[in-house]
Amino acid sequence: MIINYIDDEIRAPLFCRAVCCEQLITINMGHVFSQYLGDVTTRPDYTKEATFDPTLGYPEGRKERVMVATQEEMEKAKIPLAERDYCAHLLINYRNCRQNVWPFAYQCAHEKHEYLNCQYDDYVLRMKEHEREHRLLERAKRKTARAAREEAAEDDE
Repeated sequence: MIINYIDDEIRAPLFCRAVCCEQLITINMGHVFSQYLGDVTTRPDYTKEATFDPTLGYPEGRKERVMVATQEEMEKAKIPLAERDYCAHLLINYRNCRQNVWPFAYQCAHEKHEYLNCQYDDYVLRMKEHEREHRLLERAKRKTARAAREEAAEDDE
């Protein structure tokens, strides 16, 4: 398992984080461990994007997530590709604070807290997306099974 270490804290694994590259953002949902649990036919692939319409079940639509930090800002701050996610603007603030107050990095506890909370919220959002995809796959499976049963019942009559 690949784990990043920054400030002696274990970060989220690389394979389940949003990555921004050339203004293209892909969000991987779920976690690698979810691939080994449950029914194989209704298990979403965590390496791919969602297969269902993201606005399905949202009559007013969903709020679209936008990157706050631009590509130029991330390049200027030398943020690695693996860390260019929706929390990159907070990482830039945190790194700037550490650079400004070094060696008293403990003074950046607020910026660090904001960044880690953003990472956690992003993780929770990905888990919710994974669970939503799983439930929609289960629903589609139930619908096809029901249609097959009804068709078999019509054929028997």
